[in-house]
This record gives sequence, structure tokens and C-alpha cells, in this order.
Amino acid sequence: MAKRSRTAEPDEPEFPHPRRSTTLLGQDIALSQASRAIRSGKPPQGWLISGPPGVGKATMAYRIARYLLAYGAKDSGAADLSVPANDPAAMQVAAGSHPGLLLLQRRENEKTGKMMTVLNVDEVRKLSGFFGMTSGAGGWRVAIVDNADDMNDNAANALLKLLEEPPGRAMVLLLSNTPGRLLPTIRSRCQRLVLRSLDEKTLAGSLETYLPDMSAGERLQLARLSGGSIGAALQLASSEGSELAAEADRLIENAGDPDLVALLALGDRLYRVSDGLERLGGFLVETLSARIRAKAHEGAANLDRWTAALSRLKDSFVRAEGLHLEPRQTLLTMARDISHTARRAGAI
Repeated sequence: MAKRSRTAEPDEPEFPHPRRSTTLLGQDIALSQASRAIRSGKPPQGWLISGPPGVGKATMAYRIARYLLAYGAKDSGAADLSVPANDPAAMQVAAGSHPGLLLLQRRENEKTGKMMTVLNVDEVRKLSGFFGMTSGAGGWRVAIVDNADDMNDNAANALLKLLEEPPGRAMVLLLSNTPGRLLPTIRSRCQRLVLRSLDEKTLAGSLETYLPDMSAGERLQLARLSGGSIGAALQLASSEGSELAAEADRLIENAGDPDLVALLALGDRLYRVSDGLERLGGFLVETLSARIRAKAHEGAANLDRWTAALSRLKDSFVRAEGLHLEPRQTLLTMARDISHTARRAGAI
């Protein structure tokens, strides 16, 4: 079923696009690793930037791209890879118009008007033409693949061929939430940059910039609920976000005995909320992930079944969003799966 056109909630806090963001929170280790490699003059031609959703992977990628396009692989710029906002390269990156930067991501299907479910081979093949062009003033060309998890098999193989014969002064930045699903040969040809979930104190402090009218206690609560993701925290800050997060917690809490009537009602609500199914899916994944981590610290058994259920849960929401499936059926399918897992493995 086609998705209705809906607008974002007006009370959602604004968050700058990563290409315009100059702040990278809590990722000093990964940033230092990238800085050493780039400023040494011998950076890898492929980076795999991994980490949970909303922790700054795209912000890191654009930070690397700005530096290379402004200074090249030299130590001419700042050690933290920052570039002045008035630098011509930084201004072009912020405007999305730098000729030395290419962004690859899922596109809208021109025939159907719907977002494609995968990043296909035609998109990835743009890399050959892009890297074949004459380099810009800085001498570097940078491509960002957001998100590499979206590639289908043909696209992954096309990317692998390019990584096997990389051009000079070119860099591919792959963003991934689940790098283990990428081809081992792609992973082996890229250097890893692992971004971690933000600690509660760092995240709560950063939220003051975006949520100045919220109390410190409320911001700390958001940090605790968001699993270390500033993106999730800002979603939670909206009225719909907090309600959907509560629904996600109830669904996991009552996994063994789901309320089908309540699920149908929730499905109807999601159809009327901007990106409702996608947002609920994110909260469900984070809620279940947090519970699995807590149980693991306690030494609980049978977590392999819950881990498998978590993987299926992620897949189901990605598929539902990409195919614009009806929210109620997606929720019922998900509820049956986690209920079956709860009966076999025990409550989580």
C-alpha cells in the first residue's frame, strides 16, 4: 500500500545535516585514528565507518571529506580535521555542490515515485565515472556511501571491483550500522573506524544546544532512553517520539502475551504519524538491544535466540519501510515472532 504524504511534526528539534555539522561528539578515538592516517599522507582509499544509528557516522564522513578537499592528505590543517566554515571547500560541501564529493544513497524510483528498497548497481557504477574525472583544486575526490547496508549483491560486487583497483587520490567512505553483513572482501579492503554510543553525560550535555528549553533532568532522561544516540534522543524529544518509545517498551515487556487489539490500534496511529513505522522500529530495536546487553551482563542463557530475533526485527522494519507495507501487518508479524521467541527463550 502506498504511503500517504505526511509532514514532520512541527515541534521536532532541528538537527543540522551532517554535511553542515561541525560538531562530532564523543568520538575522539576514531577521530584521532582518522587524523593520524590522513595527516601522515598515506590514508587508506577505503574507510568502513561503523556504529549504531545516530552516533555520528555521516558527520565523521563529511568531516574527513571536508579536510581532504580543503588540504589533501597533508598536515596543513587542524589535528581534529576541522575546517573553517568560511573555507571555500567547506562552503561547497555544506551546500552539497563540491565537484570533488559524491554521495551515493537510495534514490526515489522515477517511475513509481517511491523510495527504492536497495542501493542498486547503477548508483555504485557512478563511482567509476566520478573517479575518472579530473580532480579538483585540492587533488582529491571523495565518495560517501550512505548506507552501505542498503547495497544489493550486484552493487556490492561493483564496489568490490573498484576497491580492488582503487584510483589515486580517491577515497570511499562506507557507512554501516551492521558491517558484519557486508562482503568479507569489502571489509578486508577498508580500514575500520568504529564509532561508539555516546555516554549519558556527554549526550545529555550536547542536547542542551538543541533543546535549551528542556530541563537538565529531562535531557538526562532522554540520554538514558536513547541508547547513546543523539539522533534517537532528538526523535524522543518530540511528543510523538516519547509516546512511540513508550509503546516500544511495552511491546517488548509484554512480548510473551501481545495485545493484538492494541497492536492494531497502534498500527492505525503509525499510519498517521510522520515516519511512524520507521521510528517505532528504531525504538524497538534499541529497546530490545538494551535488554539483551543487560541480560548478557547478568550471564543469562538463551540469548542467541533473542539475538536472532533482533536481527529479524531489524530486517522486518527495513523491508516494511522500503516496500511501504501496511503498519498493522508489520506489527502483527513482529509480535508473533517475539512472542514465539519469548516462549522458547524466556522473557527478556
